[in-house]
Amino acid sequence: MVATTRRKKSSPSRRKETLESLAARVQRLDDVEAIKGLLVLYAQGSDKQNDPDIMVPLFTEDAVFDVGSGYGTYVGHEAIRKFLEGAPNIIKWSLHYMISPHVKVADDGMTADVFCYLWEIANMENRNGELEPVLIGGTYHNDAVKLPSGEWKFSVVRLRMEIMSPYYKGWVKQPFHDFGVPKTES
Repeated sequence: MVATTRRKKSSPSRRKETLESLAARVQRLDDVEAIKGLLVLYAQGSDKQNDPDIMVPLFTEDAVFDVGSGYGTYVGHEAIRKFLEGAPNIIKWSLHYMISPHVKVADDGMTADVFCYLWEIANMENRNGELEPVLIGGTYHNDAVKLPSGEWKFSVVRLRMEIMSPYYKGWVKQPFHDFGVPKTES
């Protein structure tokens, strides 16, 4: 004797709920991946001497770019572009690692909290004008918004540097550099 099991037929309304739920989950995953891609583009622009032509389009028109650690807060495309154009005078070369991104898309699917760790190696001039290797570590706490076109952009980028240490001294002896770079708020 062979045992048979009968499958209950699901009602059309149950299937619709399941399909809608599945579609929402897939959309959320697509949004998370798009935002992670935004982080990658940000890092790539940063590593090309903070190329404003790559980086500024990643921000909304009225975005806030809070660099922290005395480097200033910049609001809007024009102010962000101006800061980025001057950034190669501060950091001559860099390699950004955006580590362990955590993206939390809001229930409405239109905004997201975006967190990641920053680990960066860089070259900066010391007070004598000589290049020194520098270790930079910190966190990003960003806000992203989804435009009507479906594209994600940063509305707020907050960088909190925990260390910016000359490699040869290390962060225990010197957690932050003293390279004489003027730090201004805008």
